[in-house]
Amino acid sequence: MQRRSFLKKAGLGAVAGSAAVAAPVFAQDAPTLNWRMASSFPRSLDALYGTGEIFCKYVNEATGGKFTIRHFPGGEIVPALQVLDAVQNNTVECGHTVSYYYYGKDPALCFDACVPFGLNTRQTNAWMFDGDGMRLTRDMFKAYNIINFPMGNTGTQMGGWYRNEIKSLEDLKGLKMRTAGFAGEVLSRLGVVPQQLAGGDVYPALERGTLDAVEFVGPYDDEKLGFNKVAGYYYYPGWWEGGPQVSLYLHDAAWASLPKTYQTIVEAASRVAHGAMTSRYDALNSQALRRLIASGTKLRPFPREVMDASYDAAQTVYKEFCDKNPQFKTVYDNYMAFRDEVVPWFRVAEGSFDQYLGVRLSARNRS
Repeated sequence: MQRRSFLKKAGLGAVAGSAAVAAPVFAQDAPTLNWRMASSFPRSLDALYGTGEIFCKYVNEATGGKFTIRHFPGGEIVPALQVLDAVQNNTVECGHTVSYYYYGKDPALCFDACVPFGLNTRQTNAWMFDGDGMRLTRDMFKAYNIINFPMGNTGTQMGGWYRNEIKSLEDLKGLKMRTAGFAGEVLSRLGVVPQQLAGGDVYPALERGTLDAVEFVGPYDDEKLGFNKVAGYYYYPGWWEGGPQVSLYLHDAAWASLPKTYQTIVEAASRVAHGAMTSRYDALNSQALRRLIASGTKLRPFPREVMDASYDAAQTVYKEFCDKNPQFKTVYDNYMAFRDEVVPWFRVAEGSFDQYLGVRLSARNRS
């Protein structure tokens, strides 16, 4: 009995000893790296900016502190809307941003984030990870010396804050609205005057009356930014952002210089951070929406007339871009074919479940 106990302890000691010997081998062989990551988001938006913090923490801890990535908020070392440019030029090794900020470079880049009446969050994940999304978007980013990884998704966003009620299409004409990329293109066909501003600049513009309306993300961030203090009407849904993906961009040469172990850690850490953003918004948006309504916010759905006109305008814009931009058409055809394949399934399962439960909860709350 004592002999068996001795052998057991000896075996465990050997395992522990081998682990103690093996652990430093990785540390000795691995290079010490210090990178910088520019964000498009201010520190105050903890769900957006905080996703980058999660990523950096995982990379640092998984490498035993050998690979450190310093995270900078928008505007600190790079202007918030120039993160892609900074990564492309290798001013920073990596960045955390949203591709529709760079719509002016090529509208096709928006497929790395979202497009009007496109995929929702889970559908975007499916297209990126199990469809052709990663292959197609990486082909696009080669021209910018960038390799992309999904790193966050906010979930379907709200349609924004408006100083005045939107009762018809006429109420959109001449409306100065903060919105980004593709949404602005479509809304302009309805008479809206789109303005692209970084998150930190939006509230002052709305307060001064430079803007008549603003869309940003959803209740949690919008409450933090104080939009409800200067605009009383809150509309839904944000049909231009059904599943807006935020991405990690790495300079391709910087990526290629990483040892395989570090590349694997970066990919795994970005996946962890990717899921963390969605779950955080899902947990916090409902609470924030209740607070906003309690404080006097008037929650409204867009009129059907507005939704239908927006959908039709989006189809016109898509056709124009497909006719003149072969790369756009290649990605568009694949993306929309995927959408048309998965939406009926979501309608059968998720949609019917959510609709039924929503009706029952509404009935219970009224009783």
